Amino acid sequence: MITPQMDALLRNISGKRVMIVGDVMLDHYTFGTVSRISPEAPVPVVEVIDEQYLLGGAGNVARNIVALGGRATMIGLIGNDHDGDILSGLLTQSAVDTALVHDDRRRTTRKTRIIAQNQQIVRVDREHTAPLAEPIVGALLEIISDQAQQHDIIIVSDYGKGLVCQTIMNALRALKGKNGVRPRILVDPKPQNYDLYHGVDILTPNTKEAGEGAGIPCLWPDGPARVGRALFDRLRCRDLLITLGAQGMALFEGRNAASHIPTFARKVFDVTGAGDTVIATLALAMAAGATLLDAAVLANHAAGIVVAQVGAATPTPEGLRAALTNSAQPEITALPGL
Repeated sequence: MITPQMDALLRNISGKRVMIVGDVMLDHYTFGTVSRISPEAPVPVVEVIDEQYLLGGAGNVARNIVALGGRATMIGLIGNDHDGDILSGLLTQSAVDTALVHDDRRRTTRKTRIIAQNQQIVRVDREHTAPLAEPIVGALLEIISDQAQQHDIIIVSDYGKGLVCQTIMNALRALKGKNGVRPRILVDPKPQNYDLYHGVDILTPNTKEAGEGAGIPCLWPDGPARVGRALFDRLRCRDLLITLGAQGMALFEGRNAASHIPTFARKVFDVTGAGDTVIATLALAMAAGATLLDAAVLANHAAGIVVAQVGAATPTPEGLRAALTNSAQPEITALPGL
Protein backbone atom coordinates (compact mmCIF):
# COMPACT_ATOMS: atom_id res chain seq x y z
CA MET A 1 0.00 0.00 0.00
CA ILE A 2 1.09 3.57 -0.58
CA THR A 3 2.09 5.52 2.51
CA PRO A 4 1.04 9.16 3.08
CA GLN A 5 4.74 10.07 2.79
CA MET A 6 5.10 8.50 -0.66
CA ASP A 7 1.72 9.87 -1.75
CA ALA A 8 2.90 13.39 -0.89
CA LEU A 9 6.22 12.81 -2.65
CA LEU A 10 4.48 11.79 -5.88
CA ARG A 11 2.48 15.02 -5.79
CA ASN A 12 5.50 17.15 -4.94
CA ILE A 13 7.71 16.00 -7.84
CA SER A 14 5.39 17.70 -10.33
CA GLY A 15 7.10 20.71 -11.88
CA LYS A 16 10.43 20.26 -10.10
CA ARG A 17 13.48 21.18 -12.18
CA VAL A 18 16.52 19.03 -12.94
CA MET A 19 19.48 19.96 -15.14
CA ILE A 20 21.20 17.22 -17.16
CA VAL A 21 24.75 17.60 -18.43
CA GLY A 22 25.93 14.76 -20.59
CA ASP A 23 26.18 12.78 -23.78
CA VAL A 24 22.91 13.11 -25.66
CA MET A 25 22.54 10.74 -28.60
CA LEU A 26 20.09 9.53 -31.20
CA ASP A 27 18.79 5.96 -30.98
CA HIS A 28 17.82 4.72 -34.45
CA TYR A 29 15.90 1.45 -34.78
CA THR A 30 15.49 -0.32 -38.11
CA PHE A 31 12.93 -3.14 -38.05
CA GLY A 32 12.64 -5.84 -40.67
CA THR A 33 12.36 -9.51 -41.54
CA VAL A 34 14.91 -12.09 -42.62
CA SER A 35 13.99 -14.78 -45.16
CA ARG A 36 17.31 -15.46 -46.87
CA ILE A 37 21.09 -15.31 -46.59
CA SER A 38 23.06 -12.94 -48.77
CA PRO A 39 24.85 -14.49 -51.76
CA GLU A 40 27.66 -11.97 -51.18
CA ALA A 41 28.57 -13.13 -47.66
CA PRO A 42 27.18 -15.50 -45.00
CA VAL A 43 24.99 -12.81 -43.43
CA PRO A 44 21.20 -12.37 -43.24
CA VAL A 45 19.42 -10.03 -45.64
CA VAL A 46 17.08 -7.75 -43.69
CA GLU A 47 14.05 -6.47 -45.56
CA VAL A 48 13.18 -3.20 -43.85
CA ILE A 49 9.61 -2.72 -42.65
CA ASP A 50 9.89 0.30 -40.38
CA GLU A 51 12.33 2.59 -38.61
CA GLN A 52 12.12 4.72 -35.50
CA TYR A 53 14.15 7.47 -33.83
CA LEU A 54 14.25 7.89 -30.03
CA LEU A 55 16.17 9.96 -27.52
CA GLY A 56 19.21 8.07 -26.27
CA GLY A 57 21.88 8.56 -23.64
CA ALA A 58 21.38 11.70 -21.56
CA GLY A 59 18.33 12.52 -23.69
CA ASN A 60 16.57 9.47 -22.28
CA VAL A 61 17.27 10.76 -18.75
CA ALA A 62 15.57 14.04 -19.68
CA ARG A 63 12.67 12.11 -21.23
CA ASN A 64 12.18 10.19 -17.97
CA ILE A 65 12.09 13.39 -15.91
CA VAL A 66 9.40 14.92 -18.12
CA ALA A 67 7.38 11.69 -18.13
CA LEU A 68 7.35 11.81 -14.33
CA GLY A 69 5.99 15.35 -14.35
CA GLY A 70 9.23 17.24 -13.80
CA ARG A 71 11.01 19.86 -15.87
CA ALA A 72 14.25 18.85 -17.57
CA THR A 73 16.96 21.13 -18.95
CA MET A 74 19.30 19.29 -21.32
CA ILE A 75 22.83 20.65 -21.78
CA GLY A 76 24.68 18.67 -24.42
CA LEU A 77 26.51 18.61 -27.69
CA ILE A 78 25.34 17.87 -31.22
CA GLY A 79 26.78 18.27 -34.70
CA ASN A 80 25.52 20.53 -37.45
CA ASP A 81 23.94 17.60 -39.27
CA HIS A 82 20.63 15.92 -40.04
CA ASP A 83 20.89 13.65 -37.01
CA GLY A 84 21.32 16.72 -34.83
CA ASP A 85 18.16 18.23 -36.32
CA ILE A 86 16.23 15.04 -35.58
CA LEU A 87 17.57 14.89 -32.04
CA SER A 88 16.72 18.53 -31.35
CA GLY A 89 13.22 17.92 -32.68
CA LEU A 90 12.74 14.89 -30.41
CA LEU A 91 13.81 16.90 -27.37
CA THR A 92 11.31 19.63 -28.28
CA GLN A 93 8.54 17.07 -28.85
CA SER A 94 9.31 15.59 -25.42
CA ALA A 95 8.94 19.05 -23.78
CA VAL A 96 12.60 19.11 -22.72
CA ASP A 97 14.18 22.55 -22.29
CA THR A 98 17.37 22.52 -24.33
CA ALA A 99 20.67 24.38 -24.24
CA LEU A 100 22.64 22.51 -26.89
CA VAL A 101 26.03 23.47 -28.28
CA HIS A 102 26.61 22.80 -31.98
CA ASP A 103 30.05 21.58 -32.99
CA ASP A 104 30.95 21.77 -36.69
CA ARG A 105 33.84 19.33 -36.21
CA ARG A 106 31.85 16.52 -34.61
CA ARG A 107 28.92 14.48 -35.78
CA THR A 108 25.85 13.84 -33.66
CA THR A 109 26.16 10.49 -31.91
CA ARG A 110 23.80 7.93 -33.43
CA LYS A 111 23.34 4.27 -32.57
CA THR A 112 21.53 2.24 -35.20
CA ARG A 113 20.09 -1.10 -34.12
CA ILE A 114 18.90 -3.43 -36.87
CA ILE A 115 16.24 -5.80 -35.56
CA ALA A 116 14.56 -8.70 -37.31
CA GLN A 117 12.11 -11.24 -35.84
CA ASN A 118 12.53 -9.49 -32.46
CA GLN A 119 16.27 -10.20 -32.55
CA GLN A 120 18.98 -7.54 -32.79
CA ILE A 121 21.12 -8.45 -35.79
CA VAL A 122 23.79 -5.75 -35.50
CA ARG A 123 24.39 -2.31 -34.00
CA VAL A 124 26.10 0.45 -35.98
CA ASP A 125 27.61 3.39 -34.05
CA ARG A 126 28.37 6.76 -35.61
CA GLU A 127 30.23 8.98 -33.17
CA HIS A 128 33.26 11.13 -32.38
CA THR A 129 34.78 10.68 -28.92
CA ALA A 130 37.94 12.81 -29.18
CA PRO A 131 38.51 15.58 -26.57
CA LEU A 132 36.40 18.68 -27.11
CA ALA A 133 37.88 21.78 -28.69
CA GLU A 134 38.53 24.65 -26.27
CA PRO A 135 35.84 27.00 -27.72
CA ILE A 136 33.23 24.24 -27.37
CA VAL A 137 34.17 23.66 -23.73
CA GLY A 138 33.93 27.40 -23.15
CA ALA A 139 30.45 27.54 -24.65
CA LEU A 140 29.31 24.65 -22.46
CA LEU A 141 30.75 26.26 -19.32
CA GLU A 142 28.92 29.50 -20.02
CA ILE A 143 25.59 27.68 -20.39
CA ILE A 144 26.19 25.56 -17.26
CA SER A 145 26.98 28.62 -15.17
CA ASP A 146 23.87 30.42 -16.36
CA GLN A 147 21.51 27.45 -15.89
CA ALA A 148 22.84 26.66 -12.39
CA GLN A 149 20.94 29.68 -11.08
CA GLN A 150 17.63 27.92 -11.81
CA HIS A 151 18.48 24.41 -10.60
CA ASP A 152 19.26 22.75 -7.28
CA ILE A 153 19.97 19.31 -8.80
CA ILE A 154 22.36 18.40 -11.62
CA ILE A 155 22.61 14.99 -13.28
CA VAL A 156 25.85 14.13 -15.05
CA SER A 157 24.97 11.45 -17.59
CA ASP A 158 28.31 10.12 -18.81
CA TYR A 159 28.30 7.77 -21.79
CA GLY A 160 31.97 8.27 -22.57
CA LYS A 161 31.47 10.33 -25.73
CA GLY A 162 33.72 13.21 -24.67
CA LEU A 163 31.52 15.85 -23.10
CA VAL A 164 32.19 14.82 -19.49
CA CYS A 165 35.81 15.84 -18.93
CA GLN A 166 37.98 17.24 -16.14
CA THR A 167 37.25 20.87 -17.03
CA ILE A 168 33.48 20.33 -17.05
CA MET A 169 33.52 18.40 -13.76
CA ASN A 170 35.74 21.01 -12.07
CA ALA A 171 33.30 23.71 -13.17
CA LEU A 172 30.31 21.77 -11.83
CA ARG A 173 31.96 21.31 -8.44
CA ALA A 174 32.75 25.05 -8.29
CA LEU A 175 29.24 26.26 -9.20
CA LYS A 176 27.30 28.68 -7.06
CA GLY A 177 23.57 28.36 -7.55
CA LYS A 178 20.67 30.00 -5.81
CA ASN A 179 21.62 31.63 -2.50
CA GLY A 180 25.27 30.83 -3.17
CA VAL A 181 24.76 27.10 -2.59
CA ARG A 182 26.26 24.59 -5.02
CA PRO A 183 23.64 22.42 -6.74
CA ARG A 184 23.82 18.76 -5.77
CA ILE A 185 25.57 16.61 -8.36
CA LEU A 186 24.41 13.10 -9.24
CA VAL A 187 26.56 11.03 -11.62
CA ASP A 188 25.67 8.03 -13.75
CA PRO A 189 29.29 6.96 -14.30
CA LYS A 190 31.38 5.50 -17.09
CA PRO A 191 34.14 3.28 -15.63
CA GLN A 192 36.99 4.82 -17.63
CA ASN A 193 36.09 8.25 -16.22
CA TYR A 194 35.82 7.39 -12.51
CA ASP A 195 38.69 9.68 -11.53
CA LEU A 196 36.67 12.66 -12.80
CA TYR A 197 33.96 12.19 -10.16
CA HIS A 198 35.83 13.08 -6.97
CA GLY A 199 33.65 14.70 -4.33
CA VAL A 200 30.28 14.50 -6.10
CA ASP A 201 27.11 14.03 -4.06
CA ILE A 202 25.85 10.70 -5.40
CA LEU A 203 27.09 8.05 -7.83
CA THR A 204 24.60 5.56 -9.32
CA PRO A 205 26.62 2.74 -10.96
CA ASN A 206 25.21 -0.65 -11.80
CA THR A 207 26.88 -3.83 -10.56
CA LYS A 208 29.31 -4.06 -13.47
CA GLU A 209 30.28 -0.38 -13.38
CA ALA A 210 30.74 -0.42 -9.61
CA GLY A 211 32.95 -3.49 -9.73
CA GLU A 212 35.10 -2.02 -12.49
CA GLY A 213 35.47 1.24 -10.56
CA ALA A 214 36.50 -0.57 -7.38
CA GLY A 215 38.67 -3.15 -9.11
CA ILE A 216 36.90 -6.04 -7.34
CA PRO A 217 33.82 -8.14 -8.23
CA CYS A 218 30.46 -6.82 -7.03
CA LEU A 219 28.98 -10.26 -6.34
CA TRP A 220 26.03 -10.74 -4.03
CA PRO A 221 25.87 -10.97 -1.04
CA ASP A 222 29.16 -9.55 0.34
CA GLY A 223 30.58 -7.94 -2.79
CA PRO A 224 28.52 -4.71 -2.82
CA ALA A 225 29.72 -3.75 0.68
CA ARG A 226 33.38 -4.19 -0.27
CA VAL A 227 32.89 -2.43 -3.59
CA GLY A 228 31.05 0.47 -1.98
CA ARG A 229 33.78 1.10 0.57
CA ALA A 230 36.43 0.94 -2.15
CA LEU A 231 34.56 3.54 -4.23
CA PHE A 232 34.26 5.85 -1.22
CA ASP A 233 38.00 5.52 -0.61
CA ARG A 234 38.76 6.26 -4.24
CA LEU A 235 36.33 9.11 -4.89
CA ARG A 236 35.34 10.64 -1.53
CA CYS A 237 31.77 11.01 -2.74
CA ARG A 238 29.04 11.87 -0.25
CA ASP A 239 26.63 8.98 -1.02
CA LEU A 240 26.42 5.99 -3.35
CA LEU A 241 23.60 3.97 -4.91
CA ILE A 242 24.57 0.69 -6.58
CA THR A 243 21.84 -0.94 -8.67
CA LEU A 244 22.07 -4.72 -8.26
CA GLY A 245 19.64 -6.04 -10.88
CA ALA A 246 17.55 -8.85 -9.42
CA GLN A 247 18.94 -8.09 -5.95
CA GLY A 248 17.58 -4.53 -5.92
CA MET A 249 19.80 -1.69 -4.68
CA ALA A 250 22.57 -0.98 -2.19
CA LEU A 251 22.23 2.54 -0.77
CA PHE A 252 25.26 3.96 1.04
CA GLU A 253 24.59 7.08 3.10
CA GLY A 254 28.26 7.51 3.86
CA ARG A 255 31.05 4.92 3.77
CA ASN A 256 29.91 2.79 6.70
CA ALA A 257 26.12 3.06 6.61
CA ALA A 258 24.40 1.07 3.86
CA SER A 259 20.93 -0.36 3.32
CA HIS A 260 19.67 -3.09 1.02
CA ILE A 261 16.47 -2.25 -0.90
CA PRO A 262 14.91 -5.35 -2.51
CA THR A 263 13.78 -5.23 -6.13
CA PHE A 264 10.16 -4.49 -6.95
CA ALA A 265 10.35 -5.91 -10.49
CA ARG A 266 7.93 -8.81 -10.97
CA LYS A 267 8.98 -9.46 -14.56
CA VAL A 268 12.11 -8.45 -16.45
CA PHE A 269 11.79 -8.23 -20.22
CA ASP A 270 14.33 -5.51 -21.06
CA VAL A 271 16.79 -3.57 -18.87
CA THR A 272 17.39 -0.95 -21.59
CA GLY A 273 17.38 2.51 -20.04
CA ALA A 274 16.80 1.28 -16.46
CA GLY A 275 19.83 3.23 -15.20
CA ASP A 276 18.48 6.39 -16.83
CA THR A 277 15.16 5.87 -15.05
CA VAL A 278 16.85 5.33 -11.69
CA ILE A 279 18.93 8.51 -11.73
CA ALA A 280 16.08 10.59 -13.19
CA THR A 281 13.64 9.47 -10.49
CA LEU A 282 16.23 9.84 -7.75
CA ALA A 283 17.07 13.39 -8.79
CA LEU A 284 13.46 14.45 -9.18
CA ALA A 285 12.53 13.07 -5.75
CA MET A 286 15.49 14.86 -4.17
CA ALA A 287 14.43 18.10 -5.88
CA ALA A 288 11.04 17.59 -4.22
CA GLY A 289 12.69 17.39 -0.80
CA ALA A 290 12.66 13.60 -0.28
CA THR A 291 15.12 11.84 1.97
CA LEU A 292 17.74 9.86 0.08
CA LEU A 293 16.16 6.58 1.24
CA ASP A 294 12.66 7.55 0.06
CA ALA A 295 14.10 8.80 -3.23
CA ALA A 296 15.91 5.48 -3.74
CA VAL A 297 12.78 3.45 -2.93
CA LEU A 298 10.80 5.49 -5.47
CA ALA A 299 13.57 5.01 -8.06
CA ASN A 300 13.51 1.28 -7.39
CA HIS A 301 9.77 1.16 -8.09
CA ALA A 302 10.29 3.19 -11.28
CA ALA A 303 12.99 0.78 -12.46
CA GLY A 304 10.66 -2.14 -11.79
CA ILE A 305 8.11 -0.58 -14.12
CA VAL A 306 10.47 0.02 -17.05
CA VAL A 307 12.22 -3.38 -17.02
CA ALA A 308 8.81 -5.02 -17.39
CA GLN A 309 8.43 -3.33 -20.80
CA VAL A 310 10.33 -3.76 -24.05
CA GLY A 311 12.58 -0.91 -25.19
CA ALA A 312 13.60 2.29 -23.42
CA ALA A 313 10.33 2.78 -21.54
CA THR A 314 9.53 5.59 -19.11
CA PRO A 315 7.47 5.54 -15.90
CA THR A 316 4.56 7.88 -15.24
CA PRO A 317 3.19 9.31 -11.98
CA GLU A 318 0.07 7.16 -12.45
CA GLY A 319 2.15 4.05 -13.02
CA LEU A 320 4.29 4.77 -9.97
CA ARG A 321 1.22 5.38 -7.82
CA ALA A 322 -0.26 2.06 -8.95
CA ALA A 323 3.04 0.25 -8.29
CA LEU A 324 3.27 1.72 -4.80
CA THR A 325 -0.39 0.95 -4.06
CA ASN A 326 -0.11 -2.68 -5.18
CA SER A 327 3.20 -3.44 -3.48
CA ALA A 328 3.93 -4.41 0.10
CA GLN A 329 6.16 -2.18 2.16
CA PRO A 330 9.78 -3.01 1.24
CA GLU A 331 11.81 -4.85 3.85
CA ILE A 332 14.85 -2.57 3.99
CA THR A 333 17.74 -4.20 5.85
CA ALA A 334 21.39 -3.54 6.55
CA LEU A 335 23.61 -4.41 3.60
CA PRO A 336 25.32 -7.79 4.11
CA GLY A 337 29.05 -7.67 4.80
CA LEU A 338 29.17 -4.13 6.10
